[in-house]
Amino acid sequence: MNHHYIQNPPNTIRKMFGFLGPGFILSASIVGSGELIATTILGAEAGFITFWVILVSCIIKVGIQLEFGKNAIVSESSIMAELNNFRGPRLGKVNWSVWVTFLLTSLKILQLGGMLGGAAIAFTMIFPWLPLNLTVIFLGLSVSLLIYKNYYGMIEKIAAVMVFGFTFFTLLSLVAVFFTPFQFFFEDVLKGLSFELPKEYLFVAIGAFGITGVASDEIIAYTYWCKEKGYAAFVGENDGSESWKIRAKGWINVMYLDAFVAMVCYTIVTAAFYLLGAAILHGSEHVPEGNDLIGYLATIYTKSLGPGARLGYLIGAFIALYSSVFATLAYWSRLFPDIFVQLKWWEITNQKDKDKYVKILAWIFPTLWIITYLFLKLPTFMVLIGGVIGSVLLLVIVYAAIEFRLKNDSLKLDSNMFSKAVFWLSVISITLISGYGILKIF
Repeated sequence: MNHHYIQNPPNTIRKMFGFLGPGFILSASIVGSGELIATTILGAEAGFITFWVILVSCIIKVGIQLEFGKNAIVSESSIMAELNNFRGPRLGKVNWSVWVTFLLTSLKILQLGGMLGGAAIAFTMIFPWLPLNLTVIFLGLSVSLLIYKNYYGMIEKIAAVMVFGFTFFTLLSLVAVFFTPFQFFFEDVLKGLSFELPKEYLFVAIGAFGITGVASDEIIAYTYWCKEKGYAAFVGENDGSESWKIRAKGWINVMYLDAFVAMVCYTIVTAAFYLLGAAILHGSEHVPEGNDLIGYLATIYTKSLGPGARLGYLIGAFIALYSSVFATLAYWSRLFPDIFVQLKWWEITNQKDKDKYVKILAWIFPTLWIITYLFLKLPTFMVLIGGVIGSVLLLVIVYAAIEFRLKNDSLKLDSNMFSKAVFWLSVISITLISGYGILKIF
């Protein structure tokens, strides 16, 4: 570890804000298909009654994310190298958890195809003279180009702009609803906080839980962004000294703030989507699927806000889906080299090798996403399949988080009761809901 990287943590909240960033990239990938499609549909079908499911989903998974982030800061290894060191069955010389992550993430090519298709549908609604298939190809290649340059700073800035732009659009729409026949009241929202869950909404609620807030892939991705932001390098190598411990605690607190700010951002947007769905769509006879869904969601706005609102909604929908695809490609082009090194398929000894592989994958993945969309053309179905795969992967994440928790507890970096309680609450709720959801589906 290079000593000139070592840096003392900022000592005031204001200075800490200068070191935030990983959470913005995370928010860009979170506020996407789950919020746009799953959340709105749950609001449309159940009305206000299941509002609490969305809030709990956004808040509860952070306990696991923090454990992953903390481990990334105090450990010198990459996340896949960490998983590879776990106990348990091995295939070849590689731990089962690395194989499962590899297989499940590869299956998510379907979901990303659906999201890219969704972004293209929104784009062609803004510019109706563009052919859809060409737009899918163009958008896929444009994401490749953005990631090909592989600058962390650039990725962080683009992600932050997209997140703020989208949050602004959504809140604007929510405020505008109060000036229409679709306005709702505080009592409606309170009804949604009564923790009721009628049987008939169970399936959609579990799907929404799996896909809103920090999903399994975002939790893994967070470790890469924490490292690239420099948190781990600032802490330096664990030499057992008191000064290392103080630095580690300080930078872990910065990461906590980063995760908290991101959570506030995506919880607000997700809640706004839900309330829009519940206020405007609930009670309408039929919620369409596939390519018609985005057009249908846009008409809600025109009914309530006039024709000008349609454009605002479509721009928002495009930004949400495109930024998710963008952030996912940034993450996959880091995850897969990491997996391939553990599987001994690739050898990466320095930054130059790493950059070369990121550049190759930046072109390969979007090409696969384009092909899957052009073959299937069922964006809603493709995205919901991704949600199911994500629920299975969450169980691996929970297992890894427990291992990290036990390992990190021995460093005595975080011993307060509150963080323990949040962590175990996170573990239990995710295990029960994911487990229940998987049983229901199969």
